[in-house]
Amino acid sequence: MPPSAGINVLPDEVLQHILGFLEAKESVRSCVLARRWCHLWKSATGLRILADAGMFLGRVSVEKLCNFMESLLRHRAGSPLHTCELRLTYFGRNILGCLYEDEGRLLRLVNTWFSHAVRCQVRALRLNAYSEGHFTMPILALDESSVDSRHLTTLHLDGIVVKRRFLDFSNCPLLEHLEFRNCHFHSGGDSRLRICAPSLVSLLLDDIWGWTPMLESMPSLVKAVVTSGCESCCHDCNCDFCDNSYSIGDDAGSNDCVLLKGLSEAMDLTLISEPETFIFKKDLRWCPSFSKLKTLLLNEYWCVPDDFRALVCILEHSPVLEKLTLELSSEEDRQQRERKVTLRPMEGSAAILEHLKIIEIKCDAVDERIFKITLFLCAFHIRLILN
Repeated sequence: MPPSAGINVLPDEVLQHILGFLEAKESVRSCVLARRWCHLWKSATGLRILADAGMFLGRVSVEKLCNFMESLLRHRAGSPLHTCELRLTYFGRNILGCLYEDEGRLLRLVNTWFSHAVRCQVRALRLNAYSEGHFTMPILALDESSVDSRHLTTLHLDGIVVKRRFLDFSNCPLLEHLEFRNCHFHSGGDSRLRICAPSLVSLLLDDIWGWTPMLESMPSLVKAVVTSGCESCCHDCNCDFCDNSYSIGDDAGSNDCVLLKGLSEAMDLTLISEPETFIFKKDLRWCPSFSKLKTLLLNEYWCVPDDFRALVCILEHSPVLEKLTLELSSEEDRQQRERKVTLRPMEGSAAILEHLKIIEIKCDAVDERIFKITLFLCAFHIRLILN
């Protein structure tokens, strides 16, 4: 190969793959390089629309983006996609103004782009309309129709309103990785939405709005991170989930589990909740067995001082647990340097902790809570060494 040949010696398929890593506008501009490049961008394996802060300003920018995308999709036709990323974080921060100024054109087109990617057999699809660092109520809504794809493996949504039928991924047999960040689950009624994704390997639900969605069976689930903070009871609430007499282990009501039953096959689990949220307390009434769980991370919601029933419940139902991490935070110690305390069970462990090898406590400072938790674990006849 002569030294002057350069990138032009590569086959079209390789060049189309390379162009897929570029932002869409840059990919289109490659058409001016040479006659051979005139049409390569139309079959790029990646489609990336990155409308970040500072890139687009006002109604003119929205109109330009919409015109560009309509033209792009028209020229691409049905060329297969490996990856599609639609990052509209600037519009996420100013979405209301954009929609009113442009009569909802952007909102309608986002759904068109999303559907186009699915029709083009996309494998990894990311849609982000949330401006990081700015408090934004999710308002960019996706159509309610379910996703039907035999190729989709990864779906990440950030700052999106999702509705009932959209959460049915039963026609996506290869979907293994699913993330919802800053999303609003809009039920449109009094019943919960259900996430049906039977092939999932990993799941993330972080900072969600609306009613917490119910998780259906996920037999292949390996790792899940769930931050529950969207359903809270008021201070005057008298519901069963807020008093101090909640029961545990009533299998007859297992169908009422919102999150824990769907997460019961996970090997690596993170469960974070705000103190006033009741969803996990509700689920603990019918706590399933986490028969494969090896690694578990919990926050202070699970180990309230002088009331460790939630912690006991989750440990009793995790028979092969090997590592437990407790992340504890306190307002008064937040400015202090984080310390890590590693506790290692030595001998005489109780049955519910017989496989546990490491208990790690992450905290701002070693305070009274840490000593109470340590004493509590010692009550199960566990000898602990602090490193």
